[in-house]
Amino acid sequence: MMEELPESLLVEIVSRLTDTTDVARCRAVSKGLNAASYEVRWLNLVCSMSRYLKSRSPETKHHVTPFKTVFSHLVSRSTSTLDSVSLGVDRALGGVSFDDVEDESDDLYLTDMSFIREWLPSISHALKSFSVSDFWVQSCWRRSEALSLISSTCHNLVKLVVRNAWLSVDGLCLMPTLRYLTLEFVRLDDEDLSRINACFPNLTQLSLIGVGGLKEPKINFLHLTTFQWSVSNAPLSLIICAPCLVDFDLRCIKPRLVVLEAPSLTNFNLSLENTDELRLKNCANIQCLQLSVECLSLCFLFSMFRHCGTVKRLTLDLVGRREQVEAAEFGIDTLLDCFPNITCLNLGPGAWHVMENSFRRGGLKDGIGMKMIKQLIAHLVVHEVEVTLAFISSVLDKSTQLSDVSLLIHRDVDSYVAGGLISSCRSKFPRVRWRWGIWKEGIKDTWVSDGI
Repeated sequence: MMEELPESLLVEIVSRLTDTTDVARCRAVSKGLNAASYEVRWLNLVCSMSRYLKSRSPETKHHVTPFKTVFSHLVSRSTSTLDSVSLGVDRALGGVSFDDVEDESDDLYLTDMSFIREWLPSISHALKSFSVSDFWVQSCWRRSEALSLISSTCHNLVKLVVRNAWLSVDGLCLMPTLRYLTLEFVRLDDEDLSRINACFPNLTQLSLIGVGGLKEPKINFLHLTTFQWSVSNAPLSLIICAPCLVDFDLRCIKPRLVVLEAPSLTNFNLSLENTDELRLKNCANIQCLQLSVECLSLCFLFSMFRHCGTVKRLTLDLVGRREQVEAAEFGIDTLLDCFPNITCLNLGPGAWHVMENSFRRGGLKDGIGMKMIKQLIAHLVVHEVEVTLAFISSVLDKSTQLSDVSLLIHRDVDSYVAGGLISSCRSKFPRVRWRWGIWKEGIKDTWVSDGI
């Protein structure tokens, strides 16, 4: 039956698999699938933890074909029209420490130039996507020039992903076709990112996660629309100039200076632990803002966003030592004065605690922002149910358009206390659409009622 299917359909069937190992298994099913397996335009191979352990065990290691050999063989058996190649090690291998490796093996050093040079040139002309996730224990102390080889041979590459490697930018060539770049847990020899900016000028999506070796990095991409940047070390400054940037997720610790110029920025997620200066230049179109900041930086940051009238959705959480959170004074009324046109407010547990404490000290004042808010989401710990209920009541009394409230109560709060709060809120404000849930650190939120 399988042999009667058209060759194009067999290729389509095999192409829907996601792992090259599964494709190889199909070769034993029928002659048709065997032939079709060599027409698949992608190659995806991952070294599993079990394979790694077998290759290290004295009893089994002589029966395990080296991972690099397997991959090279698959490339040689594939057609010359491969447009996507992905190789790497299982994420579980990220937990292997230097103490667990007694030799200086390079069998899983996947950004090894001699290894990549064996097979990449033969398929580079058709390659559109290339991803390599190296084995950090073997790659972190070996400097690779893989980027220069990729840039000099893959002239039609659109997407590049490199993880867990030490990368040089020596010899890096211009790659005008590259649109998507991800560097994750990489040591990069480009302190200010000048070579990355110069050689990848047409990037539209960029992800830099835990990239080390940066001192004063500058981002200057004219076509960049989506950017995720998680800074692992403490650079002196971060400068971002991206006129087309729409979505930006920035997480960093103690930079002295952050300069952002992004006139098209709409969605901004900022997680920041202390900074001497934050400059927002021509960022007047932010509509969705997420802030996770230290309590000590709160007033400073809000001065940067003060009267940001374009923000419609705000998510805020405050972090820091307990005494900093307790000492912080910032009310929900002041917050809404800073962002007068917010319709949806999402408060994390730290932010809710600070706002409730501020209410306890001085109540709430009327403000323009209080009249605009329509939806409130909050994670809370109920210390004194009377104070929490009074705070919620005051917010609802002053927020005449607020009709949708979602409250997540900490899992450790006594069920009798939580139940009393829920019952009081429902009876006192029947006009409100209430939604209740449970939260706890490190666990996904659980909703227990919807729209009641």
